[in-house]
Amino acid sequence: MTYGFHNQRMETASVDELRSIQTSRLSQIVRHVYQNNDIFRAKFDEAGVDPCSLRGFEDLARLPTMSKQDFRAGYPLAMCCVDRRKIVEMHMSSGSTGTPVVMPYTRGDIDQWGECMARCWRMAGTQPGDVVQITPSFGLFNGGFGFYHGAQKVGLFVVPTGAGNTPRQIRMMKDFGTRVLTGVVSYGIRVMEVLQEMKESLPELKIGIFGAEVFSDSLKKKISSGLGIEVFDIYGMTETGGVGTLGQDCCAHDGIHVWEDHYIVEVLDCVTGTPLPDGHVGELTITALTREALPVIRFRTGDLTKVLTREKCACGRTHARLAPITGRTDDMLIVKGVNFFPRQVEQALMAIPGVGSNYQIIIEEIDGVMDVRINVEAEPSVTGYVVEKALKEALGFSPKGDVFPLGGLPRQEGKARRVFHKDADGNVR
Repeated sequence: MTYGFHNQRMETASVDELRSIQTSRLSQIVRHVYQNNDIFRAKFDEAGVDPCSLRGFEDLARLPTMSKQDFRAGYPLAMCCVDRRKIVEMHMSSGSTGTPVVMPYTRGDIDQWGECMARCWRMAGTQPGDVVQITPSFGLFNGGFGFYHGAQKVGLFVVPTGAGNTPRQIRMMKDFGTRVLTGVVSYGIRVMEVLQEMKESLPELKIGIFGAEVFSDSLKKKISSGLGIEVFDIYGMTETGGVGTLGQDCCAHDGIHVWEDHYIVEVLDCVTGTPLPDGHVGELTITALTREALPVIRFRTGDLTKVLTREKCACGRTHARLAPITGRTDDMLIVKGVNFFPRQVEQALMAIPGVGSNYQIIIEEIDGVMDVRINVEAEPSVTGYVVEKALKEALGFSPKGDVFPLGGLPRQEGKARRVFHKDADGNVR
């Protein structure tokens, strides 16, 4: 089934047309940041790059990369490339791991965000007048506003609930006939659980758009079957301008379409920083072509993925498709000499019949040796042996852990926290 387009001409542009647009916009955006910001100018000068010498797309690898550290060093607005009087809005990351990342927006940036997000709404099958419930918060975090800006362009009926109070969210879905639910990935699971507790159903709900967390295929299937909806994986981050700016999967569910008229994606070797061929997993690196206040140039996201294909999709779109994010360069765990990512744990657990969707990975140090405990919720028929066997097959070693009854582990209303660290005194953080 092929769903609608918001900007069909651009979403189905030829590869040659997209490359021509990228080449032209790359030259423009590099000159923009160089001329209007001292930090960008210093980075380019240090790398020996003269923006006027860029011939086009093939010179991308000459440009210096940037990271979250650049944002944090320039907190709050030292990297802004426009006069502050042109800023109409700002959002920022939580800053839970350091100084928060601030993203300022001009009127043009808001329009660009809305355009990208509108494409995502239509790609998921929404129609004007559909009731959509936006559960990400409307605050400094960008999620709620991103969904809202796009919904305004598409003409949707917005129920802006924000986060939390799941029983009330469900009542509102029933009262207003919500057709589309949006949220962080783990919130889809929370809605499933509360629905079961309330012995309720949501017959009008047909679509779920989730993001902001690593989204395994097994978890996607669990949400889809549990809520009886079609589930879409949306992608974007504070540094690129917010949710939906980078793209989303379509009805074919064969990779995340990247809006290539607005962004250039590269996949770099995590160690050397050299570009990798399509099909190889590495660190996703983004260049924003159409943002004004703070366009990222070769921003190393820390997300691990690969370019699946640049061929035309069954949905008709021609933009490159990325594999779902498999993890981050900074969340790899090393236990007993084995490297693994939390996503591998999730995949193994979700494949066990009767296992719930809530789990904990607790890293602990015992006599100077790192070890891991994996706690999971499950139905009474699931034994610790079954869980241990599945994890050993997936990870290559047998972690310790306990099986709790369904509902036995703590929950969070926002982003789910899966990895915890236990110190020598027994304190878990």
